[in-house]
Amino acid sequence: MIELRDVWLRIPVTSSETRSLKTALLRSVTGGKLRHSRSGAVIEALRGISCTIRHGERVALIGHNGAGKSTFLKLISGIYFPTSGSFKASCHVFPMIQKSFITSPELSGVQAVKAHYLLTHSNLRGFQSFLDNALEFSGLGDFIHLPVKSYSEGMASRLLFSVLTESKHECLALDEGFGAGDSRFFEKAQERMHEFIAKAGTLILATHSDVLLHQFCSRGIVFDQGTIVYDGELEGALDYYHRINY
Repeated sequence: MIELRDVWLRIPVTSSETRSLKTALLRSVTGGKLRHSRSGAVIEALRGISCTIRHGERVALIGHNGAGKSTFLKLISGIYFPTSGSFKASCHVFPMIQKSFITSPELSGVQAVKAHYLLTHSNLRGFQSFLDNALEFSGLGDFIHLPVKSYSEGMASRLLFSVLTESKHECLALDEGFGAGDSRFFEKAQERMHEFIAKAGTLILATHSDVLLHQFCSRGIVFDQGTIVYDGELEGALDYYHRINY
């Protein structure tokens, strides 16, 4: 179970130009509110968030770009920590939101995959089988031994996608904007993604696709300017979102 009670996330802005930036511009980037104080400017990226996500729920995060969906995913995944309020998670939330390997591009593909495996498993038991499966799906062949910096964007995306979708997760935080590589890989990746999502115990999905939401989710949480403005059945959430936007 994931539980948030009056959670705020405030991000200090250290630029010397902060006071000349317009609030509307910052909203378009973060979805939050810009506040000025004597100590400087602060963006309130998440504002008073309260909700509970129970085991096995399939939850859609709905809202325009910058409404706070991705920030919420990063917070429940442990990438961000709340500035105030209470946040509890009784399970590990796996974030499928990064668009690149977190390791140095100087490392080979094998080393990058090994680093990911160590981070998620804390040991190397079963690594060779994991690597073999990811390599077969990505189709990288001997390029797996070359530095990641030598890969094309499509090659790097294929390998990362293959690695991230190779394991089953108790709770999955997924940003649908995550890339799957070149067009030739797309159909194969779509099938894999559907299988990957179906295996997740709990799903929190951020996407603009109503089709995907109807396929995988039964509950919808609508975000606007860093706050939750609606939380309920998926159809009600989509109706609310489309009504206030159109």
